[in-house]
Amino acid sequence: MSPNNQGIPGLPDLTHPTELLQIGSQLLPAFILLVFLVIALGVAIAIISFTLRSHPAEQKVVIGDWTIRYSQILWGLQHLSLVLVLLVAGFFLCSTLSNRYHHWEQAKVTQVAQSVAGDKLEQSVPQVRYVMQEAFSYTTQVNGKIVKVNDKREVNRLLALAGSQILVKLDQSTDVQNRSAIYRVDYTAEYKVVNRLNNIDSFFFEAQPPIGYSLLSNYKIERDRTRLESVEPGNYSFAFQLKPREETSFRVTYQAQGGSRWVYNAARQLLSNFRLTAIANFPGADFASGIIPRETKLDGRNTQFTWIFDDNVSVKNPFGVFTNTNPIRETGILPRLLLLAPALFLWWILLLYLSIPMNLKNVAIAASIFFACLLTLTYLSRFMNAELAWTMISLILLTLSWGLGYSRSASLAAVICTIAGGILPVFGLLVPFSGLTLSFAGLLSAIWLAVRHWYVWYALQPEDK
Repeated sequence: MSPNNQGIPGLPDLTHPTELLQIGSQLLPAFILLVFLVIALGVAIAIISFTLRSHPAEQKVVIGDWTIRYSQILWGLQHLSLVLVLLVAGFFLCSTLSNRYHHWEQAKVTQVAQSVAGDKLEQSVPQVRYVMQEAFSYTTQVNGKIVKVNDKREVNRLLALAGSQILVKLDQSTDVQNRSAIYRVDYTAEYKVVNRLNNIDSFFFEAQPPIGYSLLSNYKIERDRTRLESVEPGNYSFAFQLKPREETSFRVTYQAQGGSRWVYNAARQLLSNFRLTAIANFPGADFASGIIPRETKLDGRNTQFTWIFDDNVSVKNPFGVFTNTNPIRETGILPRLLLLAPALFLWWILLLYLSIPMNLKNVAIAASIFFACLLTLTYLSRFMNAELAWTMISLILLTLSWGLGYSRSASLAAVICTIAGGILPVFGLLVPFSGLTLSFAGLLSAIWLAVRHWYVWYALQPEDK
């Protein structure tokens, strides 16, 4: 089994057959032992009764008292066994639901991550390269002697851009697999070059297309409104002449598709008279890499970001635009609630036992209602707020709990137990202030039991017992 399908480690899952067999092999011996103890106790009472058959008076006193106690034990064991069975079954159900909900939350996180992650369209700053002669020296051996040789070699140097005016228009769509967003980019840039060198007049303007594109069209480079043609396919280096102290301009345009982000990489060059305007024609756009834009304008669904660097600014990280998504908060709350649900059920059922008469049928029905409500909460919370969903479910739970009593006073007691032991604890595990809510629920439960048993403020009628 792959790790992604195992869910929360260590939790039983009813959808895994191997775990069901293992759980059954562990529960069967315990059940057999419990049955054996009950039978052994009954056999012991029968043997003692048979031994005292010649003394009817003593037999009646001893065996009669033991028979009553044995009947009480059997009654208690029936309820205890039913509660344990419901508790264990509820735990397995809730652990399975917790695993399923954990899978769903992780799938949701993965889906959101895929919508903003993946490949990106990265446009690098153009380079103005020139070649110069550089003197260097090296040593060599001639006729057994070490000789120092002075020579010259060609080295590449870069000329900083004198100005950059860039306009990027971004549209968003969804890819074929419907997993992530892709951008359609309309790029227009004007680059100003000034020759500040005294003895160099031959240069190469190198403007590479964006990295990560899936489609590139209408890629053009113009110098002073004259289009430059590449000599070799795939070679984006263009030679040009520029006398000292003169200036020229290059225009780069293209349309591209790809990635789920668009960034501009300054390649650690110094940026002067730089202006980049990115217009995102979709909602939820935000700036990337933490380079805060100088201006941000919102116009309906459109967002305009403008970065302005006046003089000698070095930008280390690529910066640009990506699709911002709402953060996924409050993950893990429902799985935690489902894991603690059997304890909440035990809390609620003990309150009911200590407040109103409970028979086996009522216990089974109450347990079914409680875990059915949690099952409904688990799937409703995928489509709506969990607190609102539990509020609606609580109204149903209170209405059904009214039927646990045989009179108005007993029904009211069942409702109070349901609020203190069922509804509030679940709310406590859903809301941020869990400790405060659970403390209030525990205090309400204790106050109710004290009023119910110690004081005469609230007492059941004889017909309720």
